[in-house]
Amino acid sequence: MSAPLGLYAKLVLMTALWGGQFIAGRTLAPLLPDFTAGTMRFLAATVVLVALVQLRDGGLPRLDRRQLGAMIALGFSGVFIWNVCFFAGMERVAASRGALIMALNPIAISLGMWLVYGERMTGWRWLGIAVALAGAAIVISHGVLPSLFTGALGPGEAFIFGSVLGWAVYTLIGRRVLGRISALATTTYAALFGTAMLAVGALVEHPWGEIAALPPKGWAAIAYLGVLGTVVAFLWFYEGVQRIGASRTGVFINLVPVFGVTFGALLLREPVLASMVIGGVLVIAGVGLTNRPSHPVPSPSGGR
Repeated sequence: MSAPLGLYAKLVLMTALWGGQFIAGRTLAPLLPDFTAGTMRFLAATVVLVALVQLRDGGLPRLDRRQLGAMIALGFSGVFIWNVCFFAGMERVAASRGALIMALNPIAISLGMWLVYGERMTGWRWLGIAVALAGAAIVISHGVLPSLFTGALGPGEAFIFGSVLGWAVYTLIGRRVLGRISALATTTYAALFGTAMLAVGALVEHPWGEIAALPPKGWAAIAYLGVLGTVVAFLWFYEGVQRIGASRTGVFINLVPVFGVTFGALLLREPVLASMVIGGVLVIAGVGLTNRPSHPVPSPSGGR
């Protein structure tokens, strides 16, 4: 059954919002310390998420001990680690470069599903992983592959890879949780625990002077990252999953690096290098191959 055109428009806008996160992150990173930037972003997101879960679900469900541990792990991986690495990376690399590296998220998740859950890996998926990694190598090395061994991979790129790893772990843990607790409640719990962890780090940074001196563009970046890039995009993503399925919705994520590079060039005047175009095309093609539809095969554990 075909989906309304409005849903596809939302999904394209969703990827534009996620692509814009790199511009907002690049704007906010020099203005606030890393823990503080993450805390401010997720304070904004958490307020909206708590209100939404109250309206939609009547409040957060009670957790047993195992679920509580899972939620803490989700907050640590998908909120705490992801944000600290994201803002540390955005302080050191161009927004467009960060967006292209972050496009490896589906590759990291596929490898994690294979290693942790024994998910079947076809020849097409291995080819996709190889193509995507080759594209990332071209982006990072500016097209000079030997430079990967002589300093092209700097701290900024390493931090962005840390964000990729954090999101992959978050996704793998979430696979166990989402069957029992709604996606909105899971995200809200993760945001609550992750924000608390970030806040502890922020207190150590003593950021009061930076917060007091934050210019309007800094507050706008916080609002964008917290409300549009986190809550609104999340709601549209799960609307797509519910109405057209995870696979068809996931295809749209390939547009995120395209928007990231485009916004970086238009708004931050970042150069669009030939190595970025070639490498970016390879990354997107590799992700497409990795997510190529195949006949479902039961997992060894009989999972769904």
